[in-house]
Amino acid sequence: MSTASRKKEPGLCCSGQLAEACNSFRLSASLNDMPAGDASIPTLYFLSDVHLGVSDAETERRKLSLLLRLLEDIERDASALYIVGDLFDFWYEYASVVPRGYHRLYARFEQLVATGVPITYLAGNHDFAIGTFFSRDLGMRVVHDDLTFETGGKRFYLCHGDGLAVRDGGYRLLKRILRARPSQRLFRLLHPDIGFGLARRFSHSSRDYTSARHYGETDGMRLEAERRIRDGADIVVMGHRHRPACENLHGGVYVNLGDWIRHFSYAVFRDGEIALYTITTGTQELYQA
Repeated sequence: MSTASRKKEPGLCCSGQLAEACNSFRLSASLNDMPAGDASIPTLYFLSDVHLGVSDAETERRKLSLLLRLLEDIERDASALYIVGDLFDFWYEYASVVPRGYHRLYARFEQLVATGVPITYLAGNHDFAIGTFFSRDLGMRVVHDDLTFETGGKRFYLCHGDGLAVRDGGYRLLKRILRARPSQRLFRLLHPDIGFGLARRFSHSSRDYTSARHYGETDGMRLEAERRIRDGADIVVMGHRHRPACENLHGGVYVNLGDWIRHFSYAVFRDGEIALYTITTGTQELYQA
């Protein structure tokens, strides 16, 4: 990779207020112009809440095109990719049926894994019914709960974030019911056309509720991030809330990945630091609030 003609600044966009930290510099060049990092520290990409299938056909084509463009960059640059839930607005797979329209995405995932870029897919609240398709057919790692790992001298904690709201006991009960094996068996009895239609209606209602919900200082996701950092995590990465954020907490960093409905945001861990980016113009740029 060639070296970009810009002053090397800290990659961590989270000095209390995201806008102030990110306004110090802006990256509006292709990935090939990014400076080469320390080869001993892996470069990790994190994204969530793409919600493929939620909008009209033209919007979805643009979103998928940008996602495929990012995956091309990831193939050249990344050591690993982490999808932190809700890649699809609804996902369910039968023994021989998966949602149509995403064959290029499936092929790109398979290609990434084949070229040595492992993909870890954490289930969210819209795609919790992930079966064996991604792991068996595409070679991805699927995680149905939270995930902790260490790399590059940092301890990471990842989870989608649903069910962490302080006053969300009703959802937590519903989550247990929907994910229970008897519920999944009953749903599988429906014809895919009927099951997918019903589930998409429910998914739209859930997403609208999440997007409209107010998150303040008592937000359970932030409180959980503080707890995880106190327990030893250096970087906590979540999704779900659809509002990009990167914040220093008690010596660690809390990152919320935002969404691909309005922000087209994601995070990159490079040279031991993490920052939020966006790809709305087809090139990777540091996210600015």
